Amino acid sequence: MSALGEPPLLSTPAMHIFDTNEASTISGSSTPLAVDELCIRYEIQRTIDEIRRRRWKRIALQFPDDMLADAPAVLDTLARTLQDSRSRHEATVDQSVADLSISSREYEPVRFYILGDTSYGACCVDEVAAEHVNADSVVHYGRTCLSPTVRLPVLYIFTNKPLSIASVVDDFKIKYPDQNQKVILMADVAYSNHLASVDEKLRSEGYVAIYRTEIIHDPSSPIPNRTIPQNALINPEDLRDWQIFHISDPPKSLLLTLFSRVADIYVHRVAGSQTGTTHDTLPTSSTLALRRRYAIITSVSAVSIIGILVNTLSVKNYLHIVELVKSRIAEAGKKSYTFVVGKVNAAKVANFSEIGAWVVVGCWESSLIDSKEFWKPMLTPFELEFSLQKDNERVWTGEWRGDFQNLLDQSRKYSNIVEEARRKPIFDSFEGHDNMESNELGSEEESSPPEFDLRTGRYVFKAEPMKSSITSSNKEAIGTGREISSGSLMKKVNGNLALIGGEISPGAEYLQSKRTWKGLGSDFEVSDDKPEKIVTIEEGRSGIARGYTHAHQPNRH
Repeated sequence: MSALGEPPLLSTPAMHIFDTNEASTISGSSTPLAVDELCIRYEIQRTIDEIRRRRWKRIALQFPDDMLADAPAVLDTLARTLQDSRSRHEATVDQSVADLSISSREYEPVRFYILGDTSYGACCVDEVAAEHVNADSVVHYGRTCLSPTVRLPVLYIFTNKPLSIASVVDDFKIKYPDQNQKVILMADVAYSNHLASVDEKLRSEGYVAIYRTEIIHDPSSPIPNRTIPQNALINPEDLRDWQIFHISDPPKSLLLTLFSRVADIYVHRVAGSQTGTTHDTLPTSSTLALRRRYAIITSVSAVSIIGILVNTLSVKNYLHIVELVKSRIAEAGKKSYTFVVGKVNAAKVANFSEIGAWVVVGCWESSLIDSKEFWKPMLTPFELEFSLQKDNERVWTGEWRGDFQNLLDQSRKYSNIVEEARRKPIFDSFEGHDNMESNELGSEEESSPPEFDLRTGRYVFKAEPMKSSITSSNKEAIGTGREISSGSLMKKVNGNLALIGGEISPGAEYLQSKRTWKGLGSDFEVSDDKPEKIVTIEEGRSGIARGYTHAHQPNRH
């Protein structure tokens, strides 16, 4: 084998430096929409009316990925239509001095900004990106979770899609031959404008017990973001007498919510549906999904560290629910760490192997992450509330919800009790602590009775590291009459507990005892016998990848 005379060429030849491959684009529709169809689908005139009525000047247009191809055309149509309407209005304005001064304020230039890649889910309003361009409003296109926002006014354009009314009516008649059956008509927001026509057609066919839903902005409603029958307003349990006929595939969080509250659900799938669940297997799959969620709930009792995954910065009261979740975890004697993540995936959360379970704080749709790709359980705040209860206290009726507003409402009812409990001294019953033996410190966790894990079929100890550790540390502080320093280690029966800033840190303990790599330099063992070797910092290579410059040999690349 001949020796290499020179290093192989790893960079792009100079003649091809400016050659570029055509970038792949996100296709919204197969063919560009005509102007008339574009104005109807994206409700151009309604948008213009709202802009003029509210006097918006800097508008952010938020598009989902599948509609980005239409974004330039929509912006251009909005700008031209707004200019035309302004010109027609100015032609009719009396040219008086007073009117001219008012017009100069009213007709300041209007700027549009396209928001493409959203910070979080496409269903949520991206207020963070809108504030980057100093927008005073957002126009949200496509399907949405309708979660309430905090900072900016929002105009929702559902981008109405075509629907075969005859196909829907035929499917309904096959599913419900009994014309007295109580059925709630419901559709995804993109098809909600067709519900009136479907309702009228079915009533002409003789159906008398049909309720057509209307869109409201209330994810906490018994049917999220929809109105409910009058009798269900008085008694929500009456919803179990109704069945739902849903047009288009609902998101999984909505499906679980509806399945736990009504008698049955039937989904009429429109063209382009990609789900593999058929009509007959829908109840079975929903039941299995609810069972799987309950199994995840029961598995968290053996987890000592819970991560709070903040997946929104726009949903109203998200900071309040984060604080509530923190307090619930602390009351259960567990440790919590807070993370803010835009697009959640398995690779991101797998970096934190210390975390035994995650609770996702986001909109009521994105909080549910039901995927086998994640190594650790992913819970909603509603599910975490159940998981932190004791087995003899946990009673689940099968109802499931994705929003967290109900938890906040319940917590406010008991806020006075919580405040009173916080003022009460925690360690007021340690009289006679001088007679305690040293091996009793940290023994509370070991003395707790084991619990039966339904998921594994084994007895497990309920993990409460913060509760037992705080008790032990305070006992030590009271017994010795001194405070524990922030850098010291507290002695425990099982070993040492790491303290960060004077607080017990299970994460630091995990880093100390289980992590094999703890950062730069952690692979060099330093002891008294082997003093640390001092190494001089040397300059390495510099430049760009196709031609590095070596510090000692300038001509070498």
